[in-house]
Order: sequence, then structure tokens, then C-alpha cells
Amino acid sequence: MSADTGTTGATAPHVDHSAVAERVNDELRFTMWSVWRTAAPLAGDAEEVDALAASAETAVTSAGADLRGWYDVGGFRADADLMAWWHAPDVESVQAAYHALRASTLGAVLEPVWSVVAVHRPAEFNRGHVPAFLAGDDPKGFLCVYPFVRSYEWYLLPDDERRTLLREHGMAARDYGDVLANTVATFALSDYEWILAFEADELVRIVDLMRELRATDARRHVREEVPFFTGPRVELPEWAGRQPFMG
Repeated sequence: MSADTGTTGATAPHVDHSAVAERVNDELRFTMWSVWRTAAPLAGDAEEVDALAASAETAVTSAGADLRGWYDVGGFRADADLMAWWHAPDVESVQAAYHALRASTLGAVLEPVWSVVAVHRPAEFNRGHVPAFLAGDDPKGFLCVYPFVRSYEWYLLPDDERRTLLREHGMAARDYGDVLANTVATFALSDYEWILAFEADELVRIVDLMRELRATDARRHVREEVPFFTGPRVELPEWAGRQPFMG
């Protein structure tokens, strides 16, 4: 049992994507996380700011990407205020969504902080391990996104050794079925190798899961795993209403 949440492995739901895994693995799906900071006050009164946000979201969804969510990262970091997550069958659509937000009136006061594109590729040893967002799971209330880069030795290890390390790593998360995992590849698409996105309705569950994963041997083969971007899922007009604005 977790001392922080009182959740046990018996009560935490078990996530099983085996029924849809091959369908997901047969599809090509790109995804993007983009982080922004509010660089200037939003113009207008509360009603106008609400309309400004609604217009920006329409521009994004009209670009051809599926919106997973907006996330308020303000205060979790000093350099960021908003995170967006969308995905599409082609990279052009996720990039078009990014440009659509930048070209909107709201986008004019948003300064890019961090952005990354990734793509789903079938897991090397467990094809049933697919991203939750592609398996049909609904978004959760909180999101934590971070990149990571494996050690130089990792990809040269014997397959059996890597398989064992990954199995141990997966077992460390067995009591966290309420946390949705999304692991996608970003080789050649960014400075990283993988992007991880964890979703949960209780933020502390992500905190506890991350702590558990530290105590595995696979941890020895991580070179980089920052920055972290974490925050609650929000409606964009709600987020905009929290920003400085000129009435």
C-alpha cells in the first residue's frame, strides 16, 4: 500500500491493452507536446478573453490534429504557463496545429518554451505495451511529460538482458494501474530518444510511481531525463481566465 494515497495493488485498476495492441501497432501516429509561457497580458475583458481562447482552440482542431488536452503548468515551473498535447496520423498535421496556435490572437502573446514531436513505434519486447492515448483511454486529470535518453551501452546489451531489465521495470509499476503510461519514440525528431507522458487523476500517484521506478536496474542506463512538465488538465478558456489581462 502507498502510505501517501492508501491505494493498493488490489484496488488500482489494471490496464490491459492487448485487445487493441495490434491495431495500434499497425497505425502510424505522430504526437506533439508544446509548452508556452504567457509573454504579455491578454487584451480585452473576461468575455473577450474567453472568446479569444475558444478561437485559438478552433484553429488548432481545424488544422487536422486530435487534441488530447491543455495543461496549466504555471507555478510548477517558473518559465512556463501552458502545455498542449495533440496527435495525428501524419507529422504535417501536428506541425500545422502548432502553427495554427501561434498564428491565433492568443498565440501572439505565447512564447515557445519547449516543443517535441514523437511517433509510436511497436515496443521491442512487449507488443502489447502501447500508449494509452492511442488505445482509447480517456485523458486523466493530471499530466507529467519528460524526455529521456538511454546510456550508450543500453542498445549494445544482449537482448535477454535488456528484456529482463525492462520486465523488472514494468513490475515496479504493477500497483499503478490507475496511472496511464504513454511512451513514444523521438529518435531524430528531437534531442532525445523517448518521450514519456504519465496521466493520473491523483497527482501524487505519478509522484509515487516515479519514485518506485527509480529503484530498478534499468535506471542505471539513463543518461538524461529532463525537463519535466507537469500540471492539471484544463479547458483553454479557463486557463486564459487565469492569465494577466488588460480589461
